[in-house]
Amino acid sequence: MSKTVTRRIALVGALFLSGSAPLWAADAVLTLTLKDHKFSPAEPTIPANTRVKVTIKNLDPTPAEFESHQFKAERLIPGGKEASLFIGPLKPGKYQFNDEYHEDVSKTYLIVK
Repeated sequence: MSKTVTRRIALVGALFLSGSAPLWAADAVLTLTLKDHKFSPAEPTIPANTRVKVTIKNLDPTPAEFESHQFKAERLIPGGKEASLFIGPLKPGKYQFNDEYHEDVSKTYLIVK
């Protein structure tokens, strides 16, 4: 392979790496807190057709399990810790989620507009 071809390949690679977003990047960010086994904000809203990074801060001393059967998400969050996951893109609608360990008090909805 000639030096010219090698330089062109290196240049294309450098341009690709510097101008592209990582495949795991989110288009939006949502932060939820969990206190007394209730999510805040109670019914968060995210944009439709968008990949969203969701960070859940568990302010309770006990573990929680963020879960949604409707948008297929599940994440264990130790007490006093936080965890992140990606959801979407989702169609407009209302999607239920909860802390599986305290479903009766934590059940709420994600609004997608």
